[in-house]
Amino acid sequence: MKGVRITLRSTRWQTSAEGLNPSNELKLSCYMNFTFFTSFIIRIVIALLGIAFYTLIERKFLGYFHLRKGPNKVGLRGIPQPFADALKLLTKELTKPTPSNFSPFIAAPTIALILALMIWAIYPHNHQSFFLTFRVLYFLCVSRINVYTTFLAGWSSNSKYALLGALRGVAQTISYEVSISLILLTTLITLISIDFTKINTLSWIIFIFPPLFVIWFITNLAETNRTPFDFAEGESELVSGFNTEYRSGLFALIFIAEYANILMIRLFTRVLFTRSLSYILSDITLVLITITIATAFVWIRATFPRIRYDHLINLTWKRFLPVALCILVIIPPITILLNK
Repeated sequence: MKGVRITLRSTRWQTSAEGLNPSNELKLSCYMNFTFFTSFIIRIVIALLGIAFYTLIERKFLGYFHLRKGPNKVGLRGIPQPFADALKLLTKELTKPTPSNFSPFIAAPTIALILALMIWAIYPHNHQSFFLTFRVLYFLCVSRINVYTTFLAGWSSNSKYALLGALRGVAQTISYEVSISLILLTTLITLISIDFTKINTLSWIIFIFPPLFVIWFITNLAETNRTPFDFAEGESELVSGFNTEYRSGLFALIFIAEYANILMIRLFTRVLFTRSLSYILSDITLVLITITIATAFVWIRATFPRIRYDHLINLTWKRFLPVALCILVIIPPITILLNK
C-alpha cells in the first residue's frame, strides 16, 4: 500500500505539471537557471577571495617558519597585499617567447583556470541551490583533465625547461592517480554514497583507517605540486618548470588555478575523512578544518626539502598502490557486516 500511495502522488504531480501554462513553465525554467548561475558566480567569487587570502596566510606563515619578514608592509598588516599582487600581474605587458606556439600558449592557462573553477561548483554546504547526483565522478573527470593543461603549457612554450617540467608533471600524475582513485573508491564504499552533501554528515573514516588518510594526504601533496613533490616546478633544476616562459596575466591565471585546486583538495580531505561537530555548525567547522589542513600543507612546505624524482615513483607504485589495493579488498566485507 505504501508503494501505491507514492505512485498516486507522483501521478497527481505529473497531472498538475502538465496543466501548467507555457508561460509559467518558462518562468520556472528562467528562475531555476538564474538561481543556478547566481549560486555558481557567488561560489567563484568566494573561491577567488579565499585564494587571495590563502596566499597571504602562506607567505606570512613561511616568514614565521623561516624566521624572516613576511608581507606586512602594505596597508593594515599586509591585508591588501594579494590585491596589489593581482593588480601588478594583470597590468604588466603580456610577452611570449618568439618560437612558442601562440594559440596553445594562451589556451593552456585559460583552460586550467576554467577547470579549477568548475570544480568549485560541487562545493558541499547546507544551503545547496542545485544538486549533482554524481559529484564524485564529476570531480574525478574534471580534475584529471588538468594534466593536459600542464603538458600543453610546457609543450607550447617551446623551451627545454618547460617541456621537461611538463613531462615530469605528466609522469608524476600517472604514478599517483591510480592510488588516489583507489583510496577515493574505498572511502565511498565505506560511506555508501557518492554525494558530497551526504558524505558531509556521515564520514568518520580517519579514525577507522589511519593509513588510508596518510596515503591520501601524501598523494594530495603530489597532485597539487607541493613540496616535497613539486617536480613540475623544480626551481633548482628547471628554473620554474612548465610555467618558465609565462609572465604577467598568464602567470596569474596559472597561479590562481593551482591554488584553487589546492583549496578544493583540502576541502575534500575534510569532507571525506572528518565530520562536523554538529549539523548546525557544519559550514563553520568545514571552513575551519579546511584552513587547518591547508596550514599543515604550508608547514610541510617550510619543513621538508624536495625528494628525488625516482623516490616518488618508487613510493607510489611499490608502497601506496599495494596498500590501497589491500584496503580496498578488506573494506567491502567489513561494510556489509556493519550495515546488517
